[in-house]
Amino acid sequence: MTSELPEMRASDAERERCAEVLREAVSEGRLTMEEFDQRLDSVYRARTRGELEPLTRDLPEASGRTATEAVAPARGGWAARIGRRASSRTGIAIMGGFSRRGPWTVPRRFRCLALMGGGDIDLREAWFEEREVVISAYAIMGGVSVTVPPGVEVEVRGVGIMGGFDQSNSGPGDPGAPRVVVTGLAFWGGVDVRSKPLPDKDKDKDKKTS
Repeated sequence: MTSELPEMRASDAERERCAEVLREAVSEGRLTMEEFDQRLDSVYRARTRGELEPLTRDLPEASGRTATEAVAPARGGWAARIGRRASSRTGIAIMGGFSRRGPWTVPRRFRCLALMGGGDIDLREAWFEEREVVISAYAIMGGVSVTVPPGVEVEVRGVGIMGGFDQSNSGPGDPGAPRVVVTGLAFWGGVDVRSKPLPDKDKDKDKKTS
């Protein structure tokens, strides 16, 4: 995919997948710390897929595939989506924005700040480091949106002060599904938690062709 479209813009999720491969490689002794630091810096500076591909070309992914062959998590069961190494642990938006979406791995605790900015956390295609994960969201004159797939157990514990912390989607999930706890503070801002399925791509194609 990367070699076919070298000039296509890289997404945040693709950068995080490459960073995860580098962290795995240094922990296994495949990279020195100096090599790891240099490559990780290049990952976060990369603008296109073509710039990312050489950084992990000589490294296996956790499953034995190269990073550029990584695909979305298996949808056949929740167990297949729990127990991977976390790929991103923080998100910061200061008069700007951050996004975590697509195939990424949610850590046991993810911390984020939106200060006069916005954050988008989408777990619908994500893996989970552990069955229970905690998202600590702080929205100060800004907003954070958390989207979970149907069937995930959600508990919202956050506090809103002259702001909103949406608790309408708290509730039990499917047996064996991940548990997502959303906590933190919304001050003159808002944290929105919603359950939403992924679009049906086949149906979307049918609509376009009809």
